[in-house]
Amino acid sequence: MLHESNTSSEAHFTDELYTPFASDWPSIAGRPPRRVSKKIWVGNVPVGGDAPVSVQSMLVNDTRDIKESIYQIQRLADAGVDIVRLAVPDAEAAEALKSIVPASPVPIVADIHFDYRLALQSADNGVHAIRINPGNIGSKDFVRKVVEKCKERELPIRIGVNGGSVEKAIKLAYPKQLERQLVESALLNARILEDENFDQFKISVKASDPLQAVTAYRELARRCDYPLHLGVTEAGTLKRGISKSAFALGMLLYEGIGDTIRVSLTADSVEEVFAGHEILRSVGLRQEGVNIISCPACGRCEVDLHGLTTEVEQLVAKLDVPLTVAVMGCFVNGPGEAEHADVGIAGGIGQYYIFRGEDRIRRVPEAEALDALKEEIARATEEFKKANPDWQGSKQAQLIKK
Repeated sequence: MLHESNTSSEAHFTDELYTPFASDWPSIAGRPPRRVSKKIWVGNVPVGGDAPVSVQSMLVNDTRDIKESIYQIQRLADAGVDIVRLAVPDAEAAEALKSIVPASPVPIVADIHFDYRLALQSADNGVHAIRINPGNIGSKDFVRKVVEKCKERELPIRIGVNGGSVEKAIKLAYPKQLERQLVESALLNARILEDENFDQFKISVKASDPLQAVTAYRELARRCDYPLHLGVTEAGTLKRGISKSAFALGMLLYEGIGDTIRVSLTADSVEEVFAGHEILRSVGLRQEGVNIISCPACGRCEVDLHGLTTEVEQLVAKLDVPLTVAVMGCFVNGPGEAEHADVGIAGGIGQYYIFRGEDRIRRVPEAEALDALKEEIARATEEFKKANPDWQGSKQAQLIKK
């Protein structure tokens, strides 16, 4: 086994000349404390309070197709989703919940628009939460009926507000002020639930413009202590949607705002889950799972870096230990730029190095590279578990409701 240091033994010109230029380097402020919010439970998943930020997604298939709905829920669960929402557009869809919910490994939220009776039917058929747009339910009396049913079934509600559901009176009062419209509508509908002595709810104020979403959520966070469901609505296709969501959600989460998130994408719902996990990891709110770092490639790259990185991503998809794995396209910068990685691979024509930190520990032919990396990741995983005997793995596994 090779132990080749990536650090040159030759003296560098800075050894005698270098003195710090920024001697008055400022201390870097830590992340702001998380906003204090109430805790509610969506099935066995806690939302708000001291609970980890959960990741949600939504089915895009016809809920009435029971077999397909169960299949899609399982795909999302395998990807690591915490909560799944599905549309309930009619009584047949609500009836399908009788079969779908018992087969789901994660809590199910019924998404209701216009007809409050579908919320009542969904609650009776076993869902774990109800999402309503109070602005399009029709009347306060209908909202009260939903609240009464949720009290009976001990279910939480999400007040989901967006530009299309704001009450007409609020739009007229604050024209061209979408951020204020969203917050005013959310607080108005929260008051309706409060007047019924009901506080088991979370709120969302989604806008398609990321800056408007950030502004609305910041103001809502200042005005109430209910858990907040973050999202940018109609965010767009995979690339554009992730960019918008990462900007808005990342900013809010870093500021301590947000208790559960959905990255809305015009793409496979599994991509929403992956993006949600990565956003949480990027702002330091999720530790479990392997963090893959890879170079963008350049003229020195002599391997199929995209293909290799994809293979490594699949290799570590099921691991929940917080390792960093590097995939680098050449030997020049590989171990050096990725010296903070727990395990890494750097490629060249016909041969690869497996490295830990700055040490190149194995040199293997291309055909054996992935297996060698897999072995080293397994070794690093065992080392982590031995050093952290109390490690619990998945965040929600630690918080299952008793």
